[in-house]
Amino acid sequence: MSERSLFYEPMNEPLAARLRPESLDEIIGQDHLIGKGKVLRRMVESDRIPSMIFWGPPGVGKTTLASVIARHTKANFINFSAVTSGIKEIREVMKRAEEDTSLGTRTIVFVDEIHRFNKAQQDAFLPFVEKGAIILIGATTENPSFEVNGALLSRCKVFVLKQLEADDIVTLLKRALKDPRAFEGRTISVDDKDLLFIANFCNGDARMALSTLEMAVLNGREENDEIFIDSDIIEEITSKKSFLYDKKGEEHYNIISALHKSMRNSDPDAAVYWLSRMLEAGEDPLYVARRVIRFASEDVGLADPRALQIAVSAYDACHYIGMPECTDALAEAVIYMAVAPKSNAIDVAYMTARKDAMTMLDEPVPLVIRNAPTKLMKELDYGKGYQYAHDTKEKLTNMVCMPESLKDREYYEPGEQGLERQISERLKAIKAWKKEHSEK
Repeated sequence: MSERSLFYEPMNEPLAARLRPESLDEIIGQDHLIGKGKVLRRMVESDRIPSMIFWGPPGVGKTTLASVIARHTKANFINFSAVTSGIKEIREVMKRAEEDTSLGTRTIVFVDEIHRFNKAQQDAFLPFVEKGAIILIGATTENPSFEVNGALLSRCKVFVLKQLEADDIVTLLKRALKDPRAFEGRTISVDDKDLLFIANFCNGDARMALSTLEMAVLNGREENDEIFIDSDIIEEITSKKSFLYDKKGEEHYNIISALHKSMRNSDPDAAVYWLSRMLEAGEDPLYVARRVIRFASEDVGLADPRALQIAVSAYDACHYIGMPECTDALAEAVIYMAVAPKSNAIDVAYMTARKDAMTMLDEPVPLVIRNAPTKLMKELDYGKGYQYAHDTKEKLTNMVCMPESLKDREYYEPGEQGLERQISERLKAIKAWKKEHSEK
């Protein structure tokens, strides 16, 4: 272990580090894993630790759990950073661990931010995990299904840590105010409503909450060895909320899914909320606009053809004026999609036709609807018997445009919402006319 400098001062550490729990009972939240009798608690208390992955959002206790395990285990505990370590460092540590195993000593290797390791670096752990030379504990904010190699993941138990509730954060902050390690025993005066404000601002991130409290204390008004924190100080410190959002990670897909499904469920309030979550977290408005365009055809379609026009107009607005001016244009489009009549008939028609196109024999285009720009093509009967619909009173003909094997196939079945009700009646009339005038 590295030794601390003679000039080390505990109060120079961040508040979260000074108050890091030393036992399971001191950890706030995660009762589903470390509550009395729960599986992870039993493993830690019995010092029977398997290789495992802690997966959860920032500040929920992944590193804290690892530090508690380090205090309780009789094994060698090595803290490994995925940010600063490469394959050379991994192999050196694995070699020492293998030597210790031969002497009967277990080695636990904790890898923070394991998702930052590339495939080759993760593969370097695999043989040592397989033969039991090390017990691997990884921590990640990213979905391990995507970010951890399948072979390594299959040898680890995944524990999902939940985002802390606001009440959990308030409990943590109140504990910090009373802990002598926090502010050298000084009295801090702050209203419960301001602590709740901090808790909501920090999105369940305990580390951020403690950092915010520490900043508030440093900027508080001091009178007779007591520090007063008021709402103005809290609001100044928390002027910009940090959203739990990763434009390339799982939360990105979770929230765009929430937006799409809220519009599909005709819930404009939910839709505009998820839209604001994405935009205020820094999402590209053009990405959102593209998804809204897709929605206009996939989920509204011909029930309201104007939906596609509005979606494309919103995209143009985002392109021309950008953020933050384009937020209202996107909100207008999203709310319109949510309240518009719904039909997925267009999407169903295309996907059904696509299946036939992909799985059936590529039949030739019927001669009657082929183009005949050359003499040879005309001699081969290209376009022979073609009927020009505009020459008829009904603007209809009995000409068959489908390949022979698909002539009775129907892909588009309009619904009963919005304009599609009228389209349905029109289509029924067309089919009835064609049936009556079909060639015998």
